[in-house]
Amino acid sequence: MASFRDILKYYSRYSKLSVFSIGASSLFELADLAVPYAIGQILNVLSGQPTDTVTQKLVGAIASLTPQLPNKILSLSVLLGLIFLVTVAKAPIQPWVGNWFHWALPLSARRDQMRSAISKILTLPLEFYDENNAGRISSRIAKGIANHTWTYPEIAGQFIPEVVRLIGVFTVIWLIEWRIGLLILVSFLFILSFTLKSLQSVTAREEILDEYIEDTESRNSEIITNIKTVKAFATETEELKRQTTRLDRELKVVINRIHKGYVILGTYQQTIVQFCLFSVLGFSLAETVAGKMSLGYFVTVYTLASMAYSQLRPISIIAEVFARRYSSMIRFHEFMQLPDGVDAVNLATENAVSASPYRFSGKIEFCGLTFGYDREKPVLQDVNLLIHPCQTVALVGRSGSGKSTLVKLLFRYFEPNSGRILIDGEDISSLDVTGYRKRLAIVHQEVDVFNGTLLDNLKYGNPKATFEQVEEACRIAKVDDFVNLLPQGYYTVVGERGMRLSGGQRQRLGIARALLVEPDVLIFDEATSSLDYESERSIQVAMQNILGTRTTIIIAHRLSTIREADAIVVLDGGKIVEVGSHEELLSQQGIYRRLHSLQETGELIS
Repeated sequence: MASFRDILKYYSRYSKLSVFSIGASSLFELADLAVPYAIGQILNVLSGQPTDTVTQKLVGAIASLTPQLPNKILSLSVLLGLIFLVTVAKAPIQPWVGNWFHWALPLSARRDQMRSAISKILTLPLEFYDENNAGRISSRIAKGIANHTWTYPEIAGQFIPEVVRLIGVFTVIWLIEWRIGLLILVSFLFILSFTLKSLQSVTAREEILDEYIEDTESRNSEIITNIKTVKAFATETEELKRQTTRLDRELKVVINRIHKGYVILGTYQQTIVQFCLFSVLGFSLAETVAGKMSLGYFVTVYTLASMAYSQLRPISIIAEVFARRYSSMIRFHEFMQLPDGVDAVNLATENAVSASPYRFSGKIEFCGLTFGYDREKPVLQDVNLLIHPCQTVALVGRSGSGKSTLVKLLFRYFEPNSGRILIDGEDISSLDVTGYRKRLAIVHQEVDVFNGTLLDNLKYGNPKATFEQVEEACRIAKVDDFVNLLPQGYYTVVGERGMRLSGGQRQRLGIARALLVEPDVLIFDEATSSLDYESERSIQVAMQNILGTRTTIIIAHRLSTIREADAIVVLDGGKIVEVGSHEELLSQQGIYRRLHSLQETGELIS
C-alpha cells in the first residue's frame, strides 16, 4: 500500500535542491517580520519613547563605525535601512532562490515520473490490461502526476515558509509579551487540530470521488473507442443517460459531502480566528494603557498577530487542496507499486541487448508443457511437440483448446506451470527476454496500428530498415497492391488504430511489419479469420511467399489457409490429439476431419 512517504519520495532525486529552496523561502518569510518590528521602533523614536535593547545595540554598532553619535536621525536611518534590506534589496533575489526551484523541481520530477510510469505500463502483466481499460489507466497516471506537479509549489513555496513565519511570529510576540504569545499558541493548536481532524474525513470522501471520476472517464474512453458500434446500435441516448447518472452521482458527492465539509470548516476557522485576534487587540491595548507596553510594541504585536492569523486561512486552503489531491497521488503510487509481469523486459539493458541479438535456426520443442491461468484449471496439459527449422506448422482446434495460449507461452507472456520450451536446444526462460523476442514476430487477427504514417507503422519493429527493405517486405506481403492508392503513399497518416485502412490492408501491413524484423520464427494468429474472401486470398498469397523461408506457426479457424502446412497439430481440451498433413488427417476419422466437414458444409465451429 502506498503512503505519505511515497509522496515525499517522489522528489527524492532533487532533495538537496528542495531543502535549499524551501530553506531560502523560509528565511525570506522570517525576514519579513523585521518590517513590523522596525515600524514599531520608528513609532517609539518619533513619539520620544525609548527603543528596545536590540535596536539600541544595532544603532550603537552602526555609530561605532561612523563619527556620528547615536541620535534620533541615526536611529531612524538604521531602522529605515533595515526595512530597505528586507524589502527592496531581497526583491530581485527571492524569485530565483525560491520561485524558480519551486517550479523547476516539480516539472523535472514530472518528466522523470512520467518516464517511470511509461516503464511500468510496458512491464505490467498482460492480465492487468484485461481487467483495466486504457481510459482508467491513463486517467490515474495523468491525474496523479498533475496533482504532484501542482502541489509542490504550494507546499514548498507557500505552506512550509508560511508555517516557519508563524513560528517566527510566535517567537517574537513571546519575547515581547509571553501571555499574548501563549494565547496565540493555544488558539493555533486548537484551530490546526480541528482542521486536520476535519480534513481526514474529507480525504476519505475524495478517494470515493476519484473512483467515481475514473469510472466516468473510463466509460468516456470506451465510447470514443467504440463510437461506430454506439451509432450502429443507436444507443446514443442510453450512453448519455448512463453518463449523466454518473455525473449526477459525482456532483452529489462533491456538493453535499466534500464542498459542504470545506465550507463548514472555513466557517468555524474564520469565527475562531476573528475572536482570537480581537482578544489579542484588547489585551495589548490594556497593557499599553497600563504603561506595561510601549506604543511601538503595541503596533508590532497587533501587526504580527494580524499577519499570523491572516495566514491561517491560506494555510488551511493549501491543506484543503492537498487533501483533495491526496487520494489521486496515492492511487498513482499504488499503480507504480504494482508487480511487474513475469515477461517484463529489463528496459535498462535494452541497448546492450540490441547490440548483440540472438540468432536461431528456428527449432522449437515443447516438452511436457502444462499451464493454466488458474493452476487448478489447466488450459494446456502435457503438450509435447517438435517443430523443425523452417517448418510450417498449423495449430487447429475448437475455441478454448489452447492454441493462442501456446503462442503466449512461446512469447513468454506467461511462465508454464511445468515443462519447458526450447529453441535451438536452449530453455527460453534462460534467455534475455528482449533479445529473444526480437527474433520472433507475430501477425494477430486484429493488427495493432498506431496513429502515424504507413511507413512509421511498417518500420515499428525495425526503425533502421532501409526504404529498399520496406519495399521488398511490402512486395512479399502484397502491401504494394494498395500503397499507391493512398493519398501520400507510404507517408499517408493512417489514423488512430488504422481506421483509414481496410481489414485486409491492416493484415498485409502486419505481415510486412513482421517481415521487416527478419524473424527466425513467424506466427500468424488467426490472421484471416475476420476477412472477406478476396482479402483472405490476398493474405494467403502473401503467406505462401513466406512459407519455407523461416519457422512458421499458423493458428487458423479457416482450414483452407493451412492446406500447405508441413504439419497440422490438432488440439482438444488442452492436449495434442492429432498430428499430420492435411491429407493424412482427412484420411483419419478424427477431429480434424470433422472440423473440415463442418466448414465444407458451411456450419460453424464452436
